[in-house]
Amino acid sequence: MNRRQLTNEPNLSLFQKTWKILLFLLLLSSPMTAQNSMAAQKKANNRTATPNVTRIDPTNWFADMQDPTLQLMIYGIDIKFADVTTDNPNVKIDSLVRLDSPNYLLVYLNLKGAKPGEVTLTFSNKNGKKTTKKFQLKAREMAGADRKGFDISDVLYMLMPDRFANGNPKNDVIKGMEDQLCNRNEPSLRHGGDLEGLRQHLDYFTDLGVTALWLTPVLENDRPADGGKHSTYHGYATTDYYRVDPRFGTNEEYKALVDECHKKGLKVVMDMIFNHCGDYHPWAKHTRIDENGKTIKDYPSKDWFNSPNYGLQTSYKLTPVLDPYASKVDMKETVDGWFVPSMPDLNQRNPHVIKYLIQNSIWWIETVGIDGIRMDTYPYADRQAMADWMKVLNKEYPNFNTVGETWVTEPAYTAAWQKDSKLSDINSNLKTVMDFAFFDRLSQAKNEETDDWWKGWNRIYNSLCYDYLYTDPSSVMAFIENHDTDRYLGNGKDSTALKQAYALLLTMKRIPQLYYGTEILMNGTKTETDGNVRQDFPGGFPGDKVNKFTNEGRTKAENAMFDWTSRLLHWRQNNDVIINGSQTQFIPHHGVYVLARQHNGKTVLTILNGKKADNQVDVARYAEVIGSHTTATDVLTGATVDLTKNIPLTQRQAMVLSF
Repeated sequence: MNRRQLTNEPNLSLFQKTWKILLFLLLLSSPMTAQNSMAAQKKANNRTATPNVTRIDPTNWFADMQDPTLQLMIYGIDIKFADVTTDNPNVKIDSLVRLDSPNYLLVYLNLKGAKPGEVTLTFSNKNGKKTTKKFQLKAREMAGADRKGFDISDVLYMLMPDRFANGNPKNDVIKGMEDQLCNRNEPSLRHGGDLEGLRQHLDYFTDLGVTALWLTPVLENDRPADGGKHSTYHGYATTDYYRVDPRFGTNEEYKALVDECHKKGLKVVMDMIFNHCGDYHPWAKHTRIDENGKTIKDYPSKDWFNSPNYGLQTSYKLTPVLDPYASKVDMKETVDGWFVPSMPDLNQRNPHVIKYLIQNSIWWIETVGIDGIRMDTYPYADRQAMADWMKVLNKEYPNFNTVGETWVTEPAYTAAWQKDSKLSDINSNLKTVMDFAFFDRLSQAKNEETDDWWKGWNRIYNSLCYDYLYTDPSSVMAFIENHDTDRYLGNGKDSTALKQAYALLLTMKRIPQLYYGTEILMNGTKTETDGNVRQDFPGGFPGDKVNKFTNEGRTKAENAMFDWTSRLLHWRQNNDVIINGSQTQFIPHHGVYVLARQHNGKTVLTILNGKKADNQVDVARYAEVIGSHTTATDVLTGATVDLTKNIPLTQRQAMVLSF
């Protein structure tokens, strides 16, 4: 072979050849080239070192799942380049997915026929160096069909663990975590509430009469407090999907809490977020040196997040998702924009991302035994991916339930998100949606005099008349307030309008959700900060001067409201008319709104005086639901009411009649 063949160069002059050699030597001697060369050599050496596995998600799994496929996310320096084998003949490795980052490896297992027990995974490199990791395949506590979720027979009580009760002050600050602040004087910092605090007050919930607890997210949320004033105490910036935040407790304490709730007849609903994670999650926080010596974000893959590095802010406008005329730019802002700079937007269109999230929801159901899921920011995530998630859950757990946050105040929008809706070209498979239309109309009506056309209780009538849009109105969740809104009482303490709202909420054809503390007249608005509607429950924290978990600690007005609410809630429990009854509503007449529930010859009438003056019920107008009955029992007072003549009402009175 001649020189020309060796160099693959054309005929060059001696000067040209000399110049090329000098230029090559110059480049080789440059600091950057030397640095890159060293970095490349270091990487090559790492790839021949013993594989280093620092973490596996999920931490364990379960035998006999309907879907035998399991994704394992393996963390470790340069683990991408490892090969993987298993010692279990019934556990097969379907595929290895080597992501863009060298520090992640996805192992897809096929568990069909696998029995509970220990699985050994062996990671090896090209030089034959090996690392083994044990993986536990557990037996399921019960079949998926045996897990029953929440439904219209339940009343959900929403609370924020950080703000409810501090049962273990020793976990207020955890050494080594990013956020070292716990200060009850700051409304947007952590206050120290935890799972142990909830456990110590379970009798309060049963005394009140609610049947399910919805906790805002309990998973690890760890990032430094911004300016020492604002933290992620709320829980919506997840940094570990498989770990309860240590400030709340441990995974074992969470499991123990759920078990004790079940013994007391309480269900537990877990708040989850698929749309985004926190910016201190390893996926978003970690960096690495690329092949050019540049420091970059160590995302598992380039498309793990939408709009990486906060490239796009969401508009918070959800209408484009269902708008048949939506522009591409509007849709992209809604779905691909970040919720806030500290919450990177996950790309559910990436099949590995949505698989990870689906598995995580299943893992918590199986591990802890939760009875339902509330999914935050539901329409912000990819519509088809979320539908696929719900399809998987419904197949595995046909009697389980999930409610999605669909914050648009038009019934047609909300209804389109419910399972089997004919209003949507994509079946969401989502059984329960949140009735923001009811919340919106009620927020307006409470301050209005009910007229003969639009205002006051007419707003509720005109909202409920669109229930034909829902595939199942009884699986819609109604509420009058939550952690993202002003409290229903505003900055006042007048319970008159509140009692009317509760009377309707707890008797209408809906799954009702209450917000913690309103039963003892807790108030507040978001004028200054969200923290003002997320205040500590008095008596739940060391040093509290009053304890409103007890009759003795509450004022006369607070006890009156608690007792009134409790009476209604206990009456509602296992009430067949409320659970299974038909619903009839009457157009408000002379300021009076009447809603009827009927089942097996029994009737419940909810009567609301929308006037700020005394009024009366024209009994004859409601003959079709009263029938031949002559008396009824007022559920709220125990009094007997004569149905043969008009019923007097005081200003803004609420009345619930049973006969």
